[in-house]
Amino acid sequence: MMMKKLVVFLLLLVLQVPGVAHGRCFCQVTGELDDCACDVETIDGFNNEQLFPKLQTLLESDYFRFYKVNLNKPCPFWTAGSHCGLRDCAVKPCSPNEVPEGIRSSPHHKYSAAANEEQLVACEKEKHLGAVDVSLSQETREALLDWSKHDDEAERFCVVDDEESPDSQYVDLLLNPERYTGYKGPEAWRIWTSIYEENCFKLFTIERPLIPDSYQGGSGSEARLFYSWLEGQCVEKRAFYRLISGLHASINVHLSAQYLLDDSWYQRKWGHNISEFRRRFDSDLTAGEGPKRLRNLYFLYLIELRALAKVLPFFKQSSFQLYTGRPEEDHKHKELLLDILQLARSFPLHFDETSLFAGDDKEAAKLKEDIRLAFLNISKIMDCVGCFKCRLWGKLQTQGLGTALKILFSERQIEALPQSRERRPSFQLSRQEVVSLLNAFGRISTSIKELKTFRSLLAEER
Repeated sequence: MMMKKLVVFLLLLVLQVPGVAHGRCFCQVTGELDDCACDVETIDGFNNEQLFPKLQTLLESDYFRFYKVNLNKPCPFWTAGSHCGLRDCAVKPCSPNEVPEGIRSSPHHKYSAAANEEQLVACEKEKHLGAVDVSLSQETREALLDWSKHDDEAERFCVVDDEESPDSQYVDLLLNPERYTGYKGPEAWRIWTSIYEENCFKLFTIERPLIPDSYQGGSGSEARLFYSWLEGQCVEKRAFYRLISGLHASINVHLSAQYLLDDSWYQRKWGHNISEFRRRFDSDLTAGEGPKRLRNLYFLYLIELRALAKVLPFFKQSSFQLYTGRPEEDHKHKELLLDILQLARSFPLHFDETSLFAGDDKEAAKLKEDIRLAFLNISKIMDCVGCFKCRLWGKLQTQGLGTALKILFSERQIEALPQSRERRPSFQLSRQEVVSLLNAFGRISTSIKELKTFRSLLAEER
């Protein structure tokens, strides 16, 4: 009996040794990533030393800090409760005079005020060239408009009605940072359960190894069965699951890095909570899932980085401007944006998207549509998040990832972008998509940077 107690004591002691915890959190988070030619160390060096500082400067600019969002949409899938009573769940919208005039006055523009004028000229030329259109019946004209709308919607991976909704408001992202709010428990877990169980192509008979709150033990057979099933999926569906898992991991890194450490009458202090990080990523405390989640975060980084590299021709167009109404600042920030995109393109070990949808054209088209609709559904689930601040950042990050997928699936359209202003662009992004794309990648980039901090903090406790 005494021997048994001694063994248990020694086991508990080992589990509390900081150096061991450090190893468990980051075990297997090294070397090459699955389905990629890249490695973790290359990403760390590139992001932390080169890209992260420039990206943070850009995201502090007026064009990227103001995001338009409707936080009052009802959940379309179930009756959702609200945690808006929690102090840290609140979101403070901007008053009209806080938003730059250039952004506020042109909520629906694709590029800028100047670009709109160019587009009107182009449309007038098209009207003259296609004068036969005046002979079309009203019914045919309406049908053509419907087809055009359908073509635009067919490219979308997210619901974008926030841009036009009268209930939408601008939010200053710098004044409403993503951090731990206290939103947790069954309601929060229901969001992720719906995402994983209903939208990641998983069979209901396959148990996923994602344990809410804390790991309570188990044989590990569920995890083995799950990963056996996952490895048997096509690379596209496997990648889709890893993107969602990576997004989940990134959000958890943010919450652990911006945790409410002190809530007293004289101060509120936010910072790194090492225990919370361990709870979410320690191998032993998550049945081996923690390191896998972090590797999926790196996979997500590669996908969004590749999208930034691929979309460079769109942003290089003279018609695209970061229009806020302050010409000198707008020009400076566009130059910084192009510098960041050029840097993204220079990354030596990009994800090879040609490995996706490389089979039969008909089957590939169906698979693309299945993935688009699955992600579209995930973007709708964000309106079921009870905490307003969590909903804000959830909507932004899903829209950013959806925009990245739209870019990767639109390579031919981007390559065919008109060199002449007289042609209608074959690929477009709204301001909402541009802002969410860069801010979502900014969140992923921040997560990678925070992992370096957590490594150091855990190592110091040895």
